[in-house]
Amino acid sequence: MPSRSDVEAELHHARLKRFGPRWRRALKRAARFAKAYYYRVVDKPSVSFIVQGDPPDEYGRALYAVCRSILRALLDQLGKDELEIIQSDRDQVSMKQLAYVARLDRDKGMRGDGFEWAVHEALIGHESRVADLVGHAMNRASKHIGNGAVPTSVMFGYERAKHLGFMDAVVDEAGTDARLLPDGRGRPFRFGPWVRAAAGGPDSVLLQGTRIEQIWKTDLFVTDAVGERYLAATVKSQWRQLEGGKGLRLAIVPEAKDLKAGVTFNKRTGLWMVALPDPDGFMGLFNDAYSAVAEAIYALGKHTQSKYWSKPSAKAQKIQDQLIKAASSSVMEIEDALNDAAQQNLVSIQTQLVPVQAPPWLHLGKAAPKVLAPKPTFARID
Repeated sequence: MPSRSDVEAELHHARLKRFGPRWRRALKRAARFAKAYYYRVVDKPSVSFIVQGDPPDEYGRALYAVCRSILRALLDQLGKDELEIIQSDRDQVSMKQLAYVARLDRDKGMRGDGFEWAVHEALIGHESRVADLVGHAMNRASKHIGNGAVPTSVMFGYERAKHLGFMDAVVDEAGTDARLLPDGRGRPFRFGPWVRAAAGGPDSVLLQGTRIEQIWKTDLFVTDAVGERYLAATVKSQWRQLEGGKGLRLAIVPEAKDLKAGVTFNKRTGLWMVALPDPDGFMGLFNDAYSAVAEAIYALGKHTQSKYWSKPSAKAQKIQDQLIKAASSSVMEIEDALNDAAQQNLVSIQTQLVPVQAPPWLHLGKAAPKVLAPKPTFARID
């Protein structure tokens, strides 16, 4: 392997002999030496790629995500009276304060709200236990949504519309081109103006006499990846409590002993009904997560303990213990921590050697370059 000094010596010799008969041969030898030097074999640069690690529907990670949804729903349920009692703003409420004002046995609606939040975030996160069935139901409900649609959702609920900025956030998330697809024939409705009208609830004058007169009952607006056609969906934790109405298209409920999991059309309500599998599907996951959060609230709030047969699984009990240890932390901070935990092992680092064929004008140094992507660190959940 010629060195840089050898190449420089040959070039210098060629310049000295340029007027002699040997100058052409000298330049050719110098060119061969230069080519050997600049194209020598070097160490290939190692490049680190971020690739998917564990599958995104792994049970432990999904358990963290559902627990986060349930806590968010419980915090969302706190009214003005509860916040005055604990003398705290909503974003500063600690886990222990939430446990003292929560009444899970008395307020059955908290479980329903937790289920609604869990379904919403499962759709946003493309959780296959929920997204596959909802996408199939959307295709059955509207010919404008293709088969195999990947659904996502926008949270609604006219009770939440009284919160400052909530309606603006809903309309902005849907976009200016969004349309509502009611049942029957006719032009679709523009999303923004009519959703604002739905915020008025059953007394909204603008909705009366239209094909979406009862769209105020909507819990979620679901759409496909394009995000221009929305269907109104209602979410209930008990399928017998379902109510239809003009403008509603879908219903999302858990499986029951008299309701088989899957997608069916409910003639009584006129809705395409998605029954989430239990216990092997999403409902088993939700029940396990709800039991973990409930047991933590029972312990911190000094409530009467739940029935012994409704205890969470071993994995969920680990989350229960972590929630109890975080009693003095705010619920918002716990939600962030649960969100981080739900992402653990979602990606991994994979290092590969990439060959580089340098162009003639590129001078490679002796040290091989090393290209690194950011390496996230996540705590194990199992």
